[in-house]
Amino acid sequence: MNARTLADLAAPVTALIALDAKFSHLPAPNVDFCPVYPDRLRLSLHDDLGAFEAWREALNIDPTAVVHRVQGGGGTLVLKVHGRFAGADIELVGFGLATVPEPVELGSEAVS
Repeated sequence: MNARTLADLAAPVTALIALDAKFSHLPAPNVDFCPVYPDRLRLSLHDDLGAFEAWREALNIDPTAVVHRVQGGGGTLVLKVHGRFAGADIELVGFGLATVPEPVELGSEAVS
């Protein structure tokens, strides 16, 4: 197999330029592309699941396609979804704290 060149990453690079032109007002994600998946642009957002949702909505990706996971011993919520934009596969990933509700202590009053 021949080594890939920068030209092989034209789809995600072009998509990134188009994203900047159309969505420059959205929160800045971490951006990643690599020759292993030359058609993919990965946008990851850390500690702000609202930013993930803003990007998902802007990219018009179906919310029911989002995959939810928990990692880090249950402390980190991970949201992941794929979509298409400007000829590239967009992998959108959001990381946030997985909060567990505090237990509610029942008082002496009956709850009906």
